[in-house]
Amino acid sequence: MADSLDQLAQRLQAFAQARDWGQFHSPKNLASALIVEAGELLEHFQWLTEEQSRNLDAVKKQEVAMEMADVLLYLIQMGNQLGVNVVEAAQQKIDLNDQKYPVDQAKGSSKKYDEL
Repeated sequence: MADSLDQLAQRLQAFAQARDWGQFHSPKNLASALIVEAGELLEHFQWLTEEQSRNLDAVKKQEVAMEMADVLLYLIQMGNQLGVNVVEAAQQKIDLNDQKYPVDQAKGSSKKYDEL
């Protein structure tokens, strides 16, 4: 998966460079765009029940997929701008969460680590 994300990051960078959009891609602007796109993703689920959110029809699922893609692409662009490998950062975060949420204490619980 890392290879495919690296390839996606390179393709995305080439796409933006060809359009001279780098001038607009400050970390601040990308973080703002990421939040906007995350809001658009959430909008698809706003009034759905838990069950409805798990059983999207094909059209709605495709719309959600495109919003998920927007979120991912802005996150990758932020990584490019800041020199952060998002896959490595995610691996590190999982390692930290593994320490904060030991299986024997966290299994089946939604409590935050400091409440376990």
